[in-house]
Amino acid sequence: MDINGFRGRLITAGHDDYDTARAVWNGAVDRHPRLIARCGGTADVVAAVRFARDHDLEIAVRGGGHNVAGTAVCDDGIVIDLSPMRAVRVDPAGRTALVQGGALWGDVDHGTQSHGLATTGGIVSHTGVAGLTLGGGLGFLMRRHGLAVDNLLAAEVVTADGSVVRASADEDPDLFWALRGGGGNFGAVTAFRFALHPLGPTVMAGPVFWAADDTADVLRFYRDFVSEAPDELGTVVRLGTVPPLPVVPEELRWRPAVAVACCHAGPAEEGERVLRPLRRFGTPLVDLLAPTSYAAFQGGLDDTVPHGWHYYWKATGLTGLSDAAVSVIADQAYRAGSPRSYAAVFHMGGAVARVPHDSTAYAGRDAPFNIVIDGVWLPGETGERAAGETAWTRNFLEALGPHRGGRVYVNFLDRDDDAGRVREAYGDDTYRRLAEVKAKHDPGNVFHHNKNIRPA
Repeated sequence: MDINGFRGRLITAGHDDYDTARAVWNGAVDRHPRLIARCGGTADVVAAVRFARDHDLEIAVRGGGHNVAGTAVCDDGIVIDLSPMRAVRVDPAGRTALVQGGALWGDVDHGTQSHGLATTGGIVSHTGVAGLTLGGGLGFLMRRHGLAVDNLLAAEVVTADGSVVRASADEDPDLFWALRGGGGNFGAVTAFRFALHPLGPTVMAGPVFWAADDTADVLRFYRDFVSEAPDELGTVVRLGTVPPLPVVPEELRWRPAVAVACCHAGPAEEGERVLRPLRRFGTPLVDLLAPTSYAAFQGGLDDTVPHGWHYYWKATGLTGLSDAAVSVIADQAYRAGSPRSYAAVFHMGGAVARVPHDSTAYAGRDAPFNIVIDGVWLPGETGERAAGETAWTRNFLEALGPHRGGRVYVNFLDRDDDAGRVREAYGDDTYRRLAEVKAKHDPGNVFHHNKNIRPA
């Protein structure tokens, strides 16, 4: 099978590496595309889109392949695979980075930190830049520097008719607005230009763990602590077990625990002062906060969520961490059957909340916290284990009912049973505007293998 004008590599079921090429981060996703087009550049993406249109093929676009719903791969269609396109070009004088659409956040951190610069990226370095950015882009730097979309300056997009367009504040501003939170609905984004900010390379960062029995006390303290924290402090609470990392004492590994992971986006000595009350609270099991390389910290969780494990997520915004909400979280968090399952609470606010609501399609700026509940099990574990972890995530979300508020983060939505929540992620007004932009750039809904927004 050939594609006119395509100079990358085509992979079909007859190739030895077909199963590797079709695999995505979530091992629970098992789809069989007819063709995988591994693109070497924008021209290859154009050729692949036109070929798919000419042959009426379902299209999936793969960047990092990290979305939990597996939107990067489809059955019996074509995967337009940008994963070979991982170049990062940094302009240190202008404090910008040009990033190809297949890059991972580890690529960006590596390239920018060599100049003492950074931008808001994901909390796992093997997450793809494209998917995380197009959905909004939560990360440890967001309270200081805004979401990934707040740092996006321009994007190069291959649209449904095979055209290459540039979107920025000055060029196609409606498309630029929609790309900043509207997901992969508007085309295949082949390049991103980000604003960069001075950071590190040494920051005060790491997690502090407490025993699961202390969860309610820790969360109540944490609520009050972050309410007065400076924007430089980014935190994520993790409730599950202590991961078996090399830096963790062996006797603590897999022990049920609550952790607060921190990154202070300022001088390390200032971070040490800001974090002192947290480190002194209660009796931590282990305190791993220390001056460390920002890039190394960003990759510190990678081994706890590897490619190929099976994942199932539920998520919501939270109105806050009231005593009642804390009681629900502490009660539900440790009911999972798998020691790999966990929940994570992201502290929002700061720069995220100060951006005008209508300036981007990301619509979750009101929620002070976001929670994602991650059921995790190993390949080959029984259907009973899969059913149990899935039920745990759903029950946890249901129990949070009275405390839910704001918009669900679209990047946290999982497979089919979350399809109806896409409008919830945006609200009626933003969704309506997104549908109008969709109608202009993809009236036939060619790019629908995503958190889909139907054309108006």
